[in-house]
Amino acid sequence: MRALCWNGVDELAVRTVPDPVPVNPHDAIVRVRLSTTCGSDLHFLGGYLPGMRAGDVIGHEFMGEIVETGSEVNSLRVGDRVVVPSFIGCGSCRFCDQELYSACDTTNPNAALQQPLLGHPSGGIYGYTHPFGGYQGSHAEYVRVPFADTNCFVVPEEVTDKQALFCSDAVPTGLMGAEFCDITPGDTVAVWGAGGVGLMAGHTSRLLGAERVIVIDRFDERLEVARRRFDAETIDYSAVDSVQDALLTMTGGRGPDACIDAVGMEGHGTGLQHLYDRAKQLLRLETDRATALRQAALACRKGGVVSVLGVYGVTDKFPMGVFTNKGLTLRTAQQSGQRHMPRMFDYIAQGDLDPTYLVSHDLPLEDGVRGYDLFKNDKRGCLRVVLRP
Repeated sequence: MRALCWNGVDELAVRTVPDPVPVNPHDAIVRVRLSTTCGSDLHFLGGYLPGMRAGDVIGHEFMGEIVETGSEVNSLRVGDRVVVPSFIGCGSCRFCDQELYSACDTTNPNAALQQPLLGHPSGGIYGYTHPFGGYQGSHAEYVRVPFADTNCFVVPEEVTDKQALFCSDAVPTGLMGAEFCDITPGDTVAVWGAGGVGLMAGHTSRLLGAERVIVIDRFDERLEVARRRFDAETIDYSAVDSVQDALLTMTGGRGPDACIDAVGMEGHGTGLQHLYDRAKQLLRLETDRATALRQAALACRKGGVVSVLGVYGVTDKFPMGVFTNKGLTLRTAQQSGQRHMPRMFDYIAQGDLDPTYLVSHDLPLEDGVRGYDLFKNDKRGCLRVVLRP
């Protein structure tokens, strides 16, 4: 089959690789109909997350059609149109029982690679470094899905392929971040980052009852999407002296009730702090430019919630004193899309959410290298690239 592979730092190639085959009777093989780029892919593409090997198939956000099932797969049939959450759950461990599928105790065969850094391993994920399981990814013609009864969701007829695609990762990540905020009527939620996840976090914050959503970014094309799609107020951080001061002014001196960081370790900023973080990251003296996280902590009102969706490594200068003295709650996780799937399908079917506005480019898989170049380097014109095998 053809697949988009990682060959080294900032080096991708579309290659012919072996077709996946079932490994155990709980597996299914899915023919990929659509997959999409994700901002977290850029971290290992740029060499900030270790554990990739030349030839690894990348991608973790996809939907497709069942073409083969193992003998112990009970809820799926060949021909079913399905969407698959990016993190893999077994469905029966203690954490899956609590709907914490991304913390699954079973699906990461390379747990020993994570344990020294995390203390306990996460679940496995498709196409995302060997410490996260070493699974082959979704930018390919076919994908093996372990524990298919837990991880494949049949797409309702009223939900299109593109709508279902974003239920794999972008929508559930944003929805999880909004849920972390414990939104009550009248609340103001600020979101750092107007990429796919940030837009979904802002949109679902509205659906959960936020009175105001303020989105912070530097690209007006993306901020315009937030204004148009869910009536967000916006801040171009490159045009203000201080994001914190701007938010205080907009909230009558109080600060947002909750802040969502949808940026992560390669956050862009301004001034000397950004230059300092950028230099240390380039020299590999730190893993993260935690601009958004620090700003969110400073801006959030006392007693508020900081919800972190961006991917981080080992963060320098974590503002622990800010959290302590302001009584902030920090909530974060990798998304467990299995838990959110019924609600996402309902939002789409009812017309409350159509995540296809994230699509800026629709390309064949053979153009995957160009797709990632656009996604990484054309922030004004490229929001999400959909790849079609």
